[in-house]
Amino acid sequence: MAVIRSVQEKYMKEALRQAKKAYALGEVPIGCVIVHEGRIIGRGYNRRNTDKNTLSHAEITAIRKASKQMGDWRLEECTIYITLEPCQMCAGAIIQARIPEVVMGCMNPKAGCGGSVLNILEMPQFNHQATVTRGVLEEECSVLLKKFFSELRERNKTDQNKK
Repeated sequence: MAVIRSVQEKYMKEALRQAKKAYALGEVPIGCVIVHEGRIIGRGYNRRNTDKNTLSHAEITAIRKASKQMGDWRLEECTIYITLEPCQMCAGAIIQARIPEVVMGCMNPKAGCGGSVLNILEMPQFNHQATVTRGVLEEECSVLLKKFFSELRERNKTDQNKK
């Protein structure tokens, strides 16, 4: 178990590196990597506001890059590492891409679809389910998000006071 956890932590650190890129852009800091045979084949970070695109989530970007790298839409031998529990769109894309293993940092009790609000990833009604590991580097993932939202609230308060 310790070996598996250290591998998961290694790749979650890479996902956190992606999340920090989003943070630097002023985006909600969510990052993602997709691994195949011990190699990262897709990376992504949240860019919704930057790209002005609903689909610019970390997972969607990483899935697109991994599919291009693999030459197939099916990512059946891959593991996806995400700093925050995926939303309904991203959880659906993970299932559609046939990704068999999902590793998450922290949960999203308000909008998560990997076990919080819904659990799209493990629904037996679909023709594909994923094995899910939760809480890998949970503290680091959570702290980054909390810091971002705390700073955002402070900026919004300052902007309100200027009016």
